[in-house]
Amino acid sequence: MFIQLTAGFGRSFSIPNSMKGIIKNKLLCKMLKPIIDLERLCAAPSRLPSRWLEGYTTREVTKKEIEDMVFAFAKTAKKLKEAGVDGVEIHAVHEGYLLDQFTLPYTNQRTDEYGGSFENRYRFATDIVKKIKEYCGQDFPVSLRYSVVSKTKGFCDGAVPDEKYKEVGRTLKESEKAVKYLEKAGYDMLNCDNGTYDAWYWAHPPAYMPQNCNLSDVAHIKKFTNIPVICAGRMEPETAAKAIKAKEIDAMGVARQFLADSHWVTKLKEDKLEDILPCICCHNGCFPMAHYKGVACDATMEDSKHMARCALNPTTMDGGKYDIKPAKKQKTVAVIGGGVGGMEVARIATLRGHKVTIYEKTNKLGGVFIPASNMPFKEKDKMLIKWYQKQIEDLKIDVKYKTEITDISTLDADEIVIATGAVPKKLRMPGSEKCVEAVEYLSGKSVGNNVLIVGGGLTGCEIAYDLFLKGKKPTIVEALDDLMKAPGLCLANSSYLRDYFKAHKVPVYLESKLLQIGDGFCLISDKDGKSIKIKTDSIITCIGYKPAPLVQKGKNVHIVGDALKVGNLRTVVWRAWEVAEKI
Repeated sequence: MFIQLTAGFGRSFSIPNSMKGIIKNKLLCKMLKPIIDLERLCAAPSRLPSRWLEGYTTREVTKKEIEDMVFAFAKTAKKLKEAGVDGVEIHAVHEGYLLDQFTLPYTNQRTDEYGGSFENRYRFATDIVKKIKEYCGQDFPVSLRYSVVSKTKGFCDGAVPDEKYKEVGRTLKESEKAVKYLEKAGYDMLNCDNGTYDAWYWAHPPAYMPQNCNLSDVAHIKKFTNIPVICAGRMEPETAAKAIKAKEIDAMGVARQFLADSHWVTKLKEDKLEDILPCICCHNGCFPMAHYKGVACDATMEDSKHMARCALNPTTMDGGKYDIKPAKKQKTVAVIGGGVGGMEVARIATLRGHKVTIYEKTNKLGGVFIPASNMPFKEKDKMLIKWYQKQIEDLKIDVKYKTEITDISTLDADEIVIATGAVPKKLRMPGSEKCVEAVEYLSGKSVGNNVLIVGGGLTGCEIAYDLFLKGKKPTIVEALDDLMKAPGLCLANSSYLRDYFKAHKVPVYLESKLLQIGDGFCLISDKDGKSIKIKTDSIITCIGYKPAPLVQKGKNVHIVGDALKVGNLRTVVWRAWEVAEKI
C-alpha cells in the first residue's frame, strides 16, 4: 500500500465556474482566504494562463512555499511510515500538475534556482525525494507519477496521436535524461503515462484514443533506467502481460476499471472476462469536469466533492448510498423498454428479490445504445451491451421480445417502469426530408462523401470523427459558440475531438445556422451573418432529443432514462438504481 502525496495543481486547478467572479476579485479572494485560498491553489511556477478560466493569470509560487512543501512531503511521509504504510508516491512530474509545471519549459519561466537549466527545473521534484529519504531512510520506497512526453503544442493546445507538431513540454529525448536523473536523486519507481492538462486525453484517455496509447513511449524510457517502470493509459491486460514478459515494462497501471468493477482482477484470474463490467472511458462519473467557451470548470459542487465515482457503478465512492438491500416485500415489476435504463432497473430490482418482466418491442436488448455503440472506437460500449445481456440471462429475468406495450392497464404488475427513451428533434424547413437522423446513420443508413452535420454536441462530433476515420469529408454547423457545450462532459473527452478537428482541418462553423437545403448543397449563415454555400451529398441532423415516455404518470409508475430527461449514461444508470431501490 502506497499513499499518493501531491504538491497540487498549479495552473491546472479546476476553478469552479461558480467561483470565476471571485477569483478575479482581489478583495473577495482576501475575504475568503481563511476558508479557501483560491490564489494559492492556482499558484504556478510562473505567472501563467489558467487551463480552465479564460483571462485569469496565476500568481508565482514563492521560494518559501516551495521549501515549506518539501518539508511537508518529508514530514507526512514519515508519519505514514510510522503508521505502517509501505511507501509513498509523489504526485507528480506528470499530467501538467504543479511539480510537472516546474519541469516543463513552456510553464517555467523562473530565473532563480528553480528555473532555467534542466537541473533547476527538476530541483523541486528531486528536493522532495531527497528530503523524504533523509526523514524516512534509504530503504523507504518512493514512487513518482511521471509523464514521459508532454504531447503539448502550447497553452490549451494538445497534440493528438500521429500528429506532427513541435513539443513545448518534455520531449522523449529529455525524458531519456530525466529518468536517469530522477533515479539518481532517489526515486525507486516510475508510474508513467503521457500528456498534460493541455493534452489531457493522454493521461485520461477517452474512447477515441488508441488502447495502450502510452506503451511505446513508456517502454522506450525503461531502457534508460534501472528502477521499475509502470505504464498506464487504456492498458489491456493481455497486451500488458506480453509487454511485462518481454521486459518492456514492469507492471500495468489501472484506475478507472477498478471504479467500474472492483472485482475485475478476481474475474480475470478466474477467467470470467464476460462478467467484468467494462469501463467505457466516458468520465461521466469519475471526472465530470466540463470546460468550454464562457465557463471555467462546469461541474456541480456535489461532483467536485465526490471525484472518482463511476457512471456505470453508483456504489463506487458513495458511502453506502446505493447499497443493494433485500426488498421487504416481493413485488411483480413490469419494465417497458429493454435499453440500458430498463435493463439496469430490472437487474437491481431482481437482485433485491422482485419478480421482473421486461417488455421489449424489438428482438434484442440494448435500445438506442446499440446504434450509439456502432462506431469503431466504441468497442467498450459493445462489451457493455453484452455484459447487460448476460446479466439479464444469468439472473433469469423474463424478457418478452417483439412485444410493444401501448396500454399499461393491460399489465398485471405491482410496479411499472417506463423506459421508452427519447425521440429525435427534427428540422422544420423545406428539404428536411432529405436529412438523415443521427440514429439512422448509426444504424447503418449510408451517406455520401461530403456530409454536413447539423449540431455540434457530443453526438454530432462523434459522428464527424467517425466519418473522418472512414475517409469522408464532414463539416459541422453549430449554433452555439463552442462545440460540445454540455455539463458533465469531461474536458479530456471534448478537448480530444476539438483538437482532432483542428489538427485535421475538419471544417467547423460556430454561431452558425442552416439556411437552405438545396440539391447537392446547403446554405449556412456564419457568425458574421455571411452566407456560405457548402457542397453536400448528405445531411445528418444531431439537434437533440426529447423524452418519449409511454405515460407521464400513474399509480406505481416510475419513469427512467431518457424517457424522464435526456442525459448521459450516468443519469440513466443512477436514476435506474434510485427507482429500483425504492420499489
